[in-house]
Amino acid sequence: MNQPKKACRIYGIKNCDTMKKAFAWCEANSISYEFHDYKKQGVPRDRLVLWCRTLGWQTLINSKGPTWRKLTPEQQAITTQSAAVALMMEHSSVIRRPVVENDSGQILVGFDPTLFDSFVR
Repeated sequence: MNQPKKACRIYGIKNCDTMKKAFAWCEANSISYEFHDYKKQGVPRDRLVLWCRTLGWQTLINSKGPTWRKLTPEQQAITTQSAAVALMMEHSSVIRRPVVENDSGQILVGFDPTLFDSFVR
């Protein structure tokens, strides 16, 4: 029997509830994926820059999470892509999850079953 081909690469943090939903959805729909753990592997700077250029850095920053709330007002006062990239490199937990790249090079942020279905197939 053939293995399903890798449909996407998922970036995030393993124990995040949203990530668990994304993993469960992939498994339930026989979608194979490669997982990149922000906490253990970090996020390559070139990836962050690409995501920012594609989606806008504001889309990537999770300003509702506990990591963001623990930042100082100075750290939260980012106004440029380079400042956002530096912040995300230093505090990977501030990046929204999951960030998903499909085989076509498209990027999706967050988990929505309907969007996932059209994105990874």
